[in-house]
Amino acid sequence: THEQGGESDEIPRHEVTFANGFWVGKYEVTQAQWEAVMGSNPSFYTGDLNRPVEQVSWDDAQAFITAVNLLGDDVVRLPSEAEWEYACRAGTTTRFYWGDDLNESQIVDYAWYNKNSDETSPAGQKIPNAWGLYDMCGNVREWCEDWYHVSYTGAPTDGSPWVSPAGTRWVNRGGSYYDIDNLCRSAYRHSNEPTFKYPSTGFRIV
Repeated sequence: THEQGGESDEIPRHEVTFANGFWVGKYEVTQAQWEAVMGSNPSFYTGDLNRPVEQVSWDDAQAFITAVNLLGDDVVRLPSEAEWEYACRAGTTTRFYWGDDLNESQIVDYAWYNKNSDETSPAGQKIPNAWGLYDMCGNVREWCEDWYHVSYTGAPTDGSPWVSPAGTRWVNRGGSYYDIDNLCRSAYRHSNEPTFKYPSTGFRIV
């Protein structure tokens, strides 16, 4: 069944049991973090290195991850779509992690979206979810490891990324400063080509 504002690609609802635990970034990857690893800043909205890095494609995010992993500390990657939604919801089943918010009156306290911002904001300014994760529903959309599919029929049940069969667009999740409130729901799905770069799209690592 659809929740208020739901889209056809958000169903069928399905249960996922993660094969392994995971850690997830408290914030979206910032411009400071990107600069420290890559020596450059591709972002459109500059002036504060605590803003999320944006104008990075899925391929760019993978290049950053490869560079971080070469440093030899931890093995990081993009989240699977299932991991992303699990982390965003933080145990909730409502439209947003703060509740159903059916008239979208509370979202202003939790997310940067098109009614309270016209550009990115420094990470961690809004109220986090119950697990202490910030900007899951706004600021910039976040790339995931999965190819986009038009429904969840046949999706992995172990929380792994849906990479076979290959698609043409990668999933990104989470709403942005550019999006209307309904597009910031926990279940809402976006997708773009692997080379797509835009000021409203960044990523978070697990």
